[in-house]
Order: sequence, then structure tokens, then C-alpha cells
Amino acid sequence: MVLSRFISSTREVPDSAEVPQHIAIVMDGNGRWAKKRFLPRVAGHKRGVETVRAVVRRCIDRGVRHLTLFAFSSENWRRPQDEVSFLMNLFLQALKDEVARLHKNNIRLRIIGDLSRFNADLVAAIREAEATTVGNTALTLSIAANYGGRWDILQAMNRMVAEHPAKAGSYGEEDLAPYLSMADSPEPDLFIRTGGEQRVSNFLLWQLAYAEFYFTDRLWPDFDDAAFDEAIASYQKRERRYGRTSEQLVPSPGEHA
Repeated sequence: MVLSRFISSTREVPDSAEVPQHIAIVMDGNGRWAKKRFLPRVAGHKRGVETVRAVVRRCIDRGVRHLTLFAFSSENWRRPQDEVSFLMNLFLQALKDEVARLHKNNIRLRIIGDLSRFNADLVAAIREAEATTVGNTALTLSIAANYGGRWDILQAMNRMVAEHPAKAGSYGEEDLAPYLSMADSPEPDLFIRTGGEQRVSNFLLWQLAYAEFYFTDRLWPDFDDAAFDEAIASYQKRERRYGRTSEQLVPSPGEHA
């Protein structure tokens, strides 16, 4: 069990910085990007990997400390088998190609989700990548693979009950939180979804409680530096009240803003 060291937005008021500390992204639109260019869907997924590299660099440049990307949901197994097989192979190849680069740039890589459906080679590559980068501090890059928000809450609940059966009937948020997949990361400040859809699609259901949402019609392969900065600019215009009134955010006379 990981002891959570981050503030819960429903129990305390987190500090709000000009640049979000944690950004979570649903990377939608790879297949449509390819279709518009009369290319196979897999071409869009390949191009999407290039966008991931660019967004990681932009996060470091802007001072973002945590980036979580929704790569493959627990519902994506419903896609055509050939596409699923390609995505699994692309994931494995990306791990092999990118780990050295991530490590060189002081980036920690974490994979969150249910790994039980992945083959042994992929699981081994995931474990090796995590172990290689575990001490890095410039950015924590979390990839959600075979992940679902409901699965996350249920697996956390089951582990909590198994380890603390005597507390049955009196569990609190502080008991469950350490068992969630993102227990060692702050809650996302900004949630971005590309591709024009406006839903969370079972992503980080617990953790997005007070995130600011930003939806864009840009397809993921077209989400360039300018689009990233537009999302940050939108976030910076938001008033993060966490249940308080606007008046409570204004410093009293004599207090510093």
C-alpha cells in the first residue's frame, strides 16, 4: 500500500498555481485523423505517439509536474481484434523505444490499470521501464492502460476491506485513497479531452472531482504546442473555488494576494 501524501480536494482546499501541477488527457481522435487522410486507423495511432512526445516536452517546459494519459481503456477491448493487437504491439514497441529517452530527461514512467490481460512480454517491459525510471523527478508520466475508473475504485475498496476488515461500517475517504491507482500523485488540476467528445469515458472518476475540464475539437495527432497552450490559457481563466464563494477568494485588506 502507498501512503497518500497529497491533499484531497473534498476534504481540504489545495493550493492553486498558475500552471496546473497535474494534467490528465483523453487522447481521442487518432482513428478519425487517419480516416480523413485515407489512411488505415493504425497510422493515426502511430502519429499519436509523436504527439505524446511533444506534449511531454511541453509539460516540462511549462513546469507541469504530473501528466496522465488515457492510452487504452478497459472498454477498448471491444474494438476490432486487429486494431487491439496493433495497439498492444505499439505499446510494447513504444516502451522499448522511449524508456532510455525518458530516463535521460529525468522523467518517471508509471503504468496504471489492470495488467492481468497483457501478455508476459508486455508486463515485463512495463515493470522494467518503471524500475528504470522510478527515481526520476522532472515529470511523472502515468499511462492508463486497460484502466477504468470504476475498476480503480472497486479494486481499491476490495484491497482496503481485505487489509482492514475490522473497520467495516466506518471506512472514510482517507482509508480508501491510499489504495487508488493514483495515490502517489496529486489530483488532476486540468482534464483535457481532444477529438470533440465531451465526456470522461470512465477515466479517473474519483480523482477528477475538482478538475477543470477542457474540451477541444482538435484530433489528438493535431494537438500541437499552440493547442496545449490554449488549454493552459483556458485553465488560467478559471476561478477554482472548491465549494467556496468568489468573495472568499479575494484577500482581505492587508493580506497578500
